[in-house]
Amino acid sequence: MRLALAVLAATFTAAPALARTDYAPRDAVEVANAEWTRDAVLYQLNTRQFTPEGTFKAAQKQLPRLAAMGVDIIWLMPIHPIGEAHRKGSLGSPYAVRDYRAVNPEFGTEAEFRAFVDEAHRLGLKVILDWVANHSAYDNPLTKSHPEWYTRTPEGELTSPQGTDWSDVADFDYSQPALRRYMTESLAYWVREFGVDGFRCDVAGYVPTDFWETARAELDKVKPVFMLAEWEQRDLHARAFDATYGWGWKEVMQRLVKSGEGAGPIRGYYAGQAETWPQAAMRMVYTENHDQNSWDGIAAQIYGPAYEAAIALSFTGSGLPLIYNGQEADNDRQLEFFERDPIIWKQGRHADLFARLIALKTETRALHNGRFGAPMVEVPTSQSADVYAFTRGAAGERVFAVFNLSPRPLTLTFDKARHHGLYTDALTGEAASFAGGETLDLPAWGYRIFKQTK
Repeated sequence: MRLALAVLAATFTAAPALARTDYAPRDAVEVANAEWTRDAVLYQLNTRQFTPEGTFKAAQKQLPRLAAMGVDIIWLMPIHPIGEAHRKGSLGSPYAVRDYRAVNPEFGTEAEFRAFVDEAHRLGLKVILDWVANHSAYDNPLTKSHPEWYTRTPEGELTSPQGTDWSDVADFDYSQPALRRYMTESLAYWVREFGVDGFRCDVAGYVPTDFWETARAELDKVKPVFMLAEWEQRDLHARAFDATYGWGWKEVMQRLVKSGEGAGPIRGYYAGQAETWPQAAMRMVYTENHDQNSWDGIAAQIYGPAYEAAIALSFTGSGLPLIYNGQEADNDRQLEFFERDPIIWKQGRHADLFARLIALKTETRALHNGRFGAPMVEVPTSQSADVYAFTRGAAGERVFAVFNLSPRPLTLTFDKARHHGLYTDALTGEAASFAGGETLDLPAWGYRIFKQTK
């Protein structure tokens, strides 16, 4: 027994020292964000429906309006020729790409697309393209010239992506190095030859992450770009994407509106973001996009009287906000996807709200995107079950926001001094002061946004 103890003691004594290790935290996001993404607001533009003509040339005429509105990045839905094989509807889905290095003649010529990009740049706007890397149209010439680039059924036939109803597209096989090279060179073609500023990448998680990492490195050799992944996965931010979809934000907002349960779901969402996602990871948040669009139609059904509060929270909470074309005009229907269905433009009830929120985000460093902005700090209230209140930013430049995320009017008080100071109401300009003991009345789904003055 004594011998065994002696041997055990010797074993512990003789254990080698740990090798020298750097325990300092490392930034999980290695992507270098372009400076112009700092306070960027995205605007999704469906060329087919954006104007009565449905062309680049007609859309170009509205660029000064968008610049005056304050948006920064124009995301164009796919601009490429559309396949005819297995086409859906009479015009087909823009996500069924027949040629990755051409423009859809429905929208105009290459010269007209180039003029659109040039005018956007002249106005201080950036342009990103919707890129469909995971699949192509069934009649894309690549199916003939490089049949080995495509996924096959056990019978050897082309196939749509597994588990989808995307019957108009054929799935690529990214185990093929030559496909990876072709797709990367196609991305670089649009950056180099037309000056586009990046890409929104369709179903990015269906494509291997290492492909995106290689592509991003190659694109940044041409010029700094912005990359948005239609996916919700942390490791995409490491070396590939500036931004990913915040689907969770939309889902919890829809849940709390439908249930009337109060602020709990959104509190949980933001807590999860703070704990599990790097601050430098930009998360796109939105109330509408091309899969869920129309103010009086889909959005009104989902958000109802909470619609304005949802918009305001998307701009003041952490996240990269998106505006879908027609939101500012109170578009009253879900736009057709496979047919022409132009937006009817009018002065919308929320156009001024969008402009004010964009201006607030632009001028307020605390509200900037990702690594450029400040984290959210919750301010406890006497009505925390229904209210989500928070500050962003240090004293002197702080934003203080209070959202009643319930269908119940209420009066609240504040339990901490985290928000104390002198403010102006960011939307009305009225002065406000918080030093302790104040009450605040909020109607159902009401909100207030304050910007510190001292």
